[in-house]
Amino acid sequence: MLANKKQSEEFIGLFHRHGTKLSYKKGEFIIRPGDTPSGIFFIESGTVKAYDITKYGEENLLAIRKPGEIFPLIWTITGEGRQIIYEALAPTVIWRVKRELFMASINKLPDLVFPMLDIILEMYRIHSERILNLEYRSVRERLIAFLLIMAGRFGKETPEGIVIDVPLRHQDIASSINSSRETTSREMIALERKDLLKNSQAFITLLDIEKLRSFL
Repeated sequence: MLANKKQSEEFIGLFHRHGTKLSYKKGEFIIRPGDTPSGIFFIESGTVKAYDITKYGEENLLAIRKPGEIFPLIWTITGEGRQIIYEALAPTVIWRVKRELFMASINKLPDLVFPMLDIILEMYRIHSERILNLEYRSVRERLIAFLLIMAGRFGKETPEGIVIDVPLRHQDIASSINSSRETTSREMIALERKDLLKNSQAFITLLDIEKLRSFL
């Protein structure tokens, strides 16, 4: 982490002092297809799915944002729009600040750059891991690598195992590992039969992390 506690608090305070607090239900759009963002969004609680639509009409999961992160990141920095859709994955509370005010604050208070860099570096790490994941030849390896990454980012320990505390549809997973939904579903079932994971209502529990890692 580049930012210290005071800098992180000042960064969050920027949204609280100058922003608008917004609440979204699960499944609600925050930025709709083709919309120009109405500001920069800071996630206070909940999770947000970022995705686009392929030319075949399928959703392509790009990232899942969690509390403490901002979006849309590229538009925040460059002002250039992307055809990316943002949707609440759970009941979510967000603070929205106008981009012009945000950038003026960054220029006026250089210490705010450090929390911003922490967010950018985390996003870079996530996207780098996704690219490296695609080097695995088999769908099973790519699937396991993806689940381990998600467990590292969203995992919660339970007596049964590590629960990935965001809902993941098979189509979302498939688009992230360059596979078809059907093949991904077959591999998920195979791992369930080996007692390596449990899939219940789109929430996945990893039952044996070490054994899953051994596949890689």
